[in-house]
Amino acid sequence: MLSLLTVLGQILIILLVISFFVHKREGNFLLNFFKKYAFIIAFIVALASTLGSLFYSDIAGYEPCKLCWFQRIFMYPQAIILGMALWRKDKNIGIYSLVLSVVGAIIAGYHYLLQLGIAPSLPCSAVGYSVSCSQRFIMEYGYITIPMMSLTAFVLIIIAMMISQNVRNGDNIKS
Repeated sequence: MLSLLTVLGQILIILLVISFFVHKREGNFLLNFFKKYAFIIAFIVALASTLGSLFYSDIAGYEPCKLCWFQRIFMYPQAIILGMALWRKDKNIGIYSLVLSVVGAIIAGYHYLLQLGIAPSLPCSAVGYSVSCSQRFIMEYGYITIPMMSLTAFVLIIIAMMISQNVRNGDNIKS
């Protein structure tokens, strides 16, 4: 289920990038929809990511590595922060979520490349008790691992926050 959501998220990312660069922003249904519901979408992504990672560690029994913990550090607060922003109708926290997501995406991207054997390995298990960061617990559809799920979630939040921030700074996407 989480792998399928990852694929759907990646399709959405591709459609948003194409919509942003190919179509005029004015009257673009997808960008307008994302603009209107950016915080709700980001909150749902952050909450699903938080619950998904807890499922993998607490129910499926996969021990998180050090890089997984760092990704959690940058994702978990967003479920709370974005939820509170929705509740209080406060769009000013978008930049904070954006920064958390960029750092989290960098870590997740490195972690994914490490699992593929492309990036140089850090001694993850040398820093306390932890499984190896290069260990893959799942591999769905030939490329989706837990760090890929994380990377997809961070990129979706980045796009949502960028769209919400651009609109707030005078961009011409119409509601």
